[in-house]
Amino acid sequence: MLCACILIDKPNSSALRQEHRPSHKLYLGQVANQVAFAGPLHADDGITMIGSLLVIDFPSVSEAKTWLADEPFTKVGLYARTEVFPFSNLWPQKAGFPQETT
Repeated sequence: MLCACILIDKPNSSALRQEHRPSHKLYLGQVANQVAFAGPLHADDGITMIGSLLVIDFPSVSEAKTWLADEPFTKVGLYARTEVFPFSNLWPQKAGFPQETT
């Protein structure tokens, strides 16, 4: 089941995000084959990171929440709000996805 994780940072937490970003990326890498897409959410300036959107294939929403509980940003208290929803990908992606390199 695809699970959309909408994760909103606490205000003024960009330093905390940057400090723990390497461990966040390593943790995400453990489920790399299950990731439909993932990336930061930005403020209106298009630069400042204010959260994350992760869509990952898990057996259930409860397993996604269990995985999220051990996620490094969660553990250091970065998020003000987290939400996890079942997600159906019904549109073929055409834009906004990085090109694969071989």
